Amino acid sequence: MKQNARTPRRKNQSSFIIGISLTILIAGIAKYLSLLPFFSIMGELVIAILIGVIWRSTIGLPKAFLSGTEFSSKKLLRVGIILLGFRLHLGDVSQVGPTVFLLASISLVFTLVVVFLLTRVFHVETRLGILTACGTAICGAAAVVAIAPQIKAKNEEIAIGAAIVAILGTMFTILYTVLFPFLGLSANGYGIFSGATLHELAHVVAAAAPGGDAAVDLAVVVKLTRVALLIPVALVIGFWYYLSQTEKQDKPSFRSLPIPWFIIGFLCTSALYSLGIIPNFIADTLVGLSYLFIGTAMAGLGLNIQLSSLKQFGLNPLAASFIGSILLSLVGYLLIHLFGLV
Repeated sequence: MKQNARTPRRKNQSSFIIGISLTILIAGIAKYLSLLPFFSIMGELVIAILIGVIWRSTIGLPKAFLSGTEFSSKKLLRVGIILLGFRLHLGDVSQVGPTVFLLASISLVFTLVVVFLLTRVFHVETRLGILTACGTAICGAAAVVAIAPQIKAKNEEIAIGAAIVAILGTMFTILYTVLFPFLGLSANGYGIFSGATLHELAHVVAAAAPGGDAAVDLAVVVKLTRVALLIPVALVIGFWYYLSQTEKQDKPSFRSLPIPWFIIGFLCTSALYSLGIIPNFIADTLVGLSYLFIGTAMAGLGLNIQLSSLKQFGLNPLAASFIGSILLSLVGYLLIHLFGLV
């Protein structure tokens, strides 16, 4: 009996390890391909996403492996972002200050309102509309998951909301890397633009990579500013949705919100690097390790995108988010020029 009980557990552990190993394999292939002339334009992180999406759509992915790929796309991503702080000197970005916060706030509020109104126009169910708007405006799937308990969203709605922002985030990441030479932005301007307008933190890092280290550093700072606004936005939306329910039994109960601790970790590693406590050779090694983790996260993100899942709720929420993402990019680009951050 004990042997039989251990067998499923061992299978689950093996599947978990295989899932993670698959993301590492894809990240390695992406790293190699990024050294080739044509693929070097996109960079290893974008390539990792594409390979993951293509793999899932063609070869397929056993359900048992999803625990491993999701671990890479969520947990390893956060570890990678924390370690990425060892390349960011806070003194280099302190001069941006309130301008970054203002730009990020305007972009967030604009997108939140516009995408939700678009979901109304496209007759998307209210809960899914809220999730789609929050995922597009704030920080992708993390925002979808954080907002879901506040509005009592169903599992299917959470899944489609996360899928939409993952798919669109991937599309716009690739588009940004292609358009980078034609945008007329400096490395700093492009980094701020990427951080203010893309969905997932991983997408931001991947898209900003062609602009160099300075672009990635500023992109992460701007994106983390948007992520930091998740908690107050979630509280406001939860309270609004609570008041909007006419039937008491339909009202959601308030639950504890997940605190994005990786933001604190990123700031701590940045502070250590800025204070000169960590030698440069160690910091460089940790940054290299961070890209390995982020690469596996990108692969996991691609592997978790199931294109067929869009059929369940139709293309309306995707259309609303797509239009909203275009408008977000345009507004972000205009704000970069308005604030003189070109």
